[in-house]
Amino acid sequence: MPQMNVESFNLDHTKVKAPYVRLVGVTEGEHGDKIYKYDIRVKQPNKEHMEMPSLHSLEHLMAEKSRNHHDRIIDIGPMGCQTGFYLAILNDDSYENVLEVLENTLQDVLEADEVPACNEVQCGFAASHSLEGAKELARELLKKRDEWTEVF
Repeated sequence: MPQMNVESFNLDHTKVKAPYVRLVGVTEGEHGDKIYKYDIRVKQPNKEHMEMPSLHSLEHLMAEKSRNHHDRIIDIGPMGCQTGFYLAILNDDSYENVLEVLENTLQDVLEADEVPACNEVQCGFAASHSLEGAKELARELLKKRDEWTEVF
């Protein structure tokens, strides 16, 4: 395969074992700040995927709740293939920190009684949400917490 510009396009998706959390890149700014980008893989590529309402609600919940555990989160966004999320953090190269933030955030998801910003004013597709689906995804991930560091 030719080398691609997008890191995930160079990943052999047939060899990874979800769930996992892996550092996919570090981007350094002109003033020395660094953005650490992580692949949080929830589902096994090409074998399973997250249903959109569950994924959408988990995204809202993680985007909101993760910032209670880390003050330099830039973004958490879903992958188009519906198998995971990307997490970008500023100036924190601690893999253990990322795992702890994710674990604490998923615990928060389990305790949530509503999806944040789940309305037509704050969300572009407010009809596509499932709090219970998001909680089920969080339970699945937490159940396999000891596997998050094993990518292959």
